[in-house]
Amino acid sequence: MSGLGLMTLVQKLLLWSALSAISLAGATLIVNLLKMLARYARNWMKMRAIPTIAGAYPFVGHAWMMKPNPREFFQQLIHYTEECRHLPILKVWLGTVPVMALYNAENVETILTSSRQIDKSYMYKFLEPWLGLGLLTSTGNKWRSRRKMLTPTFHFTILEDFLDVMNEQANILVSKLEKHANQEAFNCFFYITLCALDIICETAMGKNIGAQSNGDSEYVRAVYRMSDMIHRRMRTPWLWLDFLFLMVKEGWEHKRSLKTLHNFTNNVIAERANELKRNEECGSDNRGPSKWKSRVFLDLLLNLTDDEGNKLSHEAIREEVDTFMFEGHDTTAAAINWSLYMLGCYPEVQKKVDKELEEVFGESDRPVSLEDLKKLKYLDCVIKETLRLFPSVPLFARHLNEDCEVAGYKILQGSQAIIFTYALHRDPKYFPDPEEFKPERFFPENSQGRHPYAYVPFSAGPRNCIGQKFAIMEEKIILSCILRQFWVESTQKREELGLTGELILRPTNGIWIKLKKRNTDES
Repeated sequence: MSGLGLMTLVQKLLLWSALSAISLAGATLIVNLLKMLARYARNWMKMRAIPTIAGAYPFVGHAWMMKPNPREFFQQLIHYTEECRHLPILKVWLGTVPVMALYNAENVETILTSSRQIDKSYMYKFLEPWLGLGLLTSTGNKWRSRRKMLTPTFHFTILEDFLDVMNEQANILVSKLEKHANQEAFNCFFYITLCALDIICETAMGKNIGAQSNGDSEYVRAVYRMSDMIHRRMRTPWLWLDFLFLMVKEGWEHKRSLKTLHNFTNNVIAERANELKRNEECGSDNRGPSKWKSRVFLDLLLNLTDDEGNKLSHEAIREEVDTFMFEGHDTTAAAINWSLYMLGCYPEVQKKVDKELEEVFGESDRPVSLEDLKKLKYLDCVIKETLRLFPSVPLFARHLNEDCEVAGYKILQGSQAIIFTYALHRDPKYFPDPEEFKPERFFPENSQGRHPYAYVPFSAGPRNCIGQKFAIMEEKIILSCILRQFWVESTQKREELGLTGELILRPTNGIWIKLKKRNTDES
């Protein structure tokens, strides 16, 4: 056979191999698609008895009906749950994924008390580049082990160490607000958020970033850019695939912000670990480095050990510190802002808070102590009622890893369960006149007999918020410091707030208030 003939034969064999490979890949793809379609059809039929809203089409489900604007989408969810309040559960198809909306206490309890249904929704994967697999995003045995290790770090006696930081930053906030006293209305949202960011940064890492003095620092900008990008990506399906996301400008910005955030945390961990090591070598007090005022979460993480006596790795520590940073400022800041808004709308409630503050503090401007916090019982009810109407996390989701029964309906494995906190807290069965702001609902005598899962601002069950005591403590300190100095008046009606429910319940149009100095007429 000539060389030319041999080459032709080789080319034919290569072409045949390539065509065979393409045919095999095509056949495999078709088989997988057929399996997926068959599974989708079976699921559709098995769950067709579950109440749903009209308008779903095969393969796209209700996705075509969903508003792309986050504010409009949240209002759409509110509308659906109000219309379907009489139904025990509501099914929505997002493409081929069945999503169960739960807003009834008995049904919410079924999911939240389960020790099996602890997997977070697939949407939380967009947090993983920043937070890794920390307490918020991990699941299974890793989550159980990490939760067991971290729970003691949130004991109240340890939280007491953070009182000084919270008081100090609250006083800085008050001084920043002074320029608005007896002036026109202003948007207070960003002021409160920077204060909360300073508090979590100093209590988590022992690092004073001075966000309130310099809101334009590189780290502060990166925190806000990253949070915004995560929100936008969650509601933009074509950016869900990593390789597509990294090809667009926002993906490049995400990568740059991620580097800034991780470099900052890594440097702080290394600095703190070296300082602790030097202290141990010198025989210093094991409460932590002498140049810092008190223990911080990072100190506790550096000394944590698991059941086998192994310490957390550097990467694991960074995951948890970044998780504290993400979870520990936005949610708390939102709760404080909403509390100020509601107090400004209800002067009769604000007067009761004033009376309690006067009984506890008199005319002094001394720092808030742990004993003071225990006495601020009416303010505690104000915060709880605010979180009922404006839960910082308006909805959260679970990926169901096995079949379960809810309200007599069989929910299949792979479904998503959305706990719609915003609607759950408005169930007239447990909260008559649900839109009214009545802190008295949370007096002990009025809370008796209420279903324990009718009110879950910090989630509930095994995956409840580990930092809820920290959050309430911070909210009480900041609110009491503000209200001892100023009288608050809100200038917006509820319909003017522009509620947007993403990871956090935010007012699109900000929180606009007027402040009057305490020594002026408050009537």
